[in-house]
Amino acid sequence: MKALISVDMEGISGIVHSSETNPERYDYQRGRELMTAEANAVIAGVLDAEPTADVLVADAHGTFRNLLPEQLDRRARLVRGKPRALNMLAGLDEETDAALFVGYHVRAGEGPGVLAHTMNGEILDVRVTGRAPGEEVRGTGRAPGEDVRITTHTPDEGVQVTAPKPGEDSRTTARSLGEIGLNAATAGHLGVPVVLLSGDDAACAEAADLIPQAVTVPVKEALGMAAAVTLHPEEARDRLRRAAADAVSRRTEIPPLALTGPLDVEVDLASPSTIDLATLVPGVSRTAGARTVAFTAPDYGTAYRLILLLAQLATIRPA
Repeated sequence: MKALISVDMEGISGIVHSSETNPERYDYQRGRELMTAEANAVIAGVLDAEPTADVLVADAHGTFRNLLPEQLDRRARLVRGKPRALNMLAGLDEETDAALFVGYHVRAGEGPGVLAHTMNGEILDVRVTGRAPGEEVRGTGRAPGEDVRITTHTPDEGVQVTAPKPGEDSRTTARSLGEIGLNAATAGHLGVPVVLLSGDDAACAEAADLIPQAVTVPVKEALGMAAAVTLHPEEARDRLRRAAADAVSRRTEIPPLALTGPLDVEVDLASPSTIDLATLVPGVSRTAGARTVAFTAPDYGTAYRLILLLAQLATIRPA
């Protein structure tokens, strides 16, 4: 059995402020220790359920160099540093049996959520909509009345499709995705289920909406962007260990999240200069809105790579 544990930082118990997640701030070292301890709890839970499992841990925050290698459970292997393929899910492949998301946060614009954002402060929203193959693209890149979107697959149930409500405008039927949804769909593209997610209550609610069968572990209740009622770190770790063992044991009951293509994608960007750069990418165009770019991808893997590229372009400042 192979498991990938993707560990972000904003959703770790006890963490509520960027001073605890930013390498240049005074409380970062303590944040790293809390992050590493929660990763160890999940590693232990996976191995409680599957003692011979191959466990990879992907450091998935900022520089991807936050987890303390010398303090990480030696039974796991660490994926560290960037740039790298699959970003927060580096190490994931078709042979992986389960993905576990630890310390995740709610997407930009949602909440209240502790340190809510999507990839970086420059990505305001990512909307993804599926189309039937061969369907004409009109307007903002999706056809009115389109009803092929996020689907889940199980051997017994086939395909379940989420359709728009009667009379719903085509633009509003697009699904906004943050790091939880984008990464879960990346795993789903490879046929891998996300079986567990931990973070604040808002992040857990976002995950439950996308993957109802997954185990969620709220380790804090968000009061705002930089405030929460948090569990004691040791209590959070105890809960995570038990939940990880349960989630891995039930992995065959949790379907992968899949986004069926072709896919129309719209990305809202904070900076006009990023929009200017984005339109240099073949296939990416500026929409009628002042802050939005759009493209169509044949499959989710292609869409995800383009979204990652846009996130990188957002870090460039004009000379």
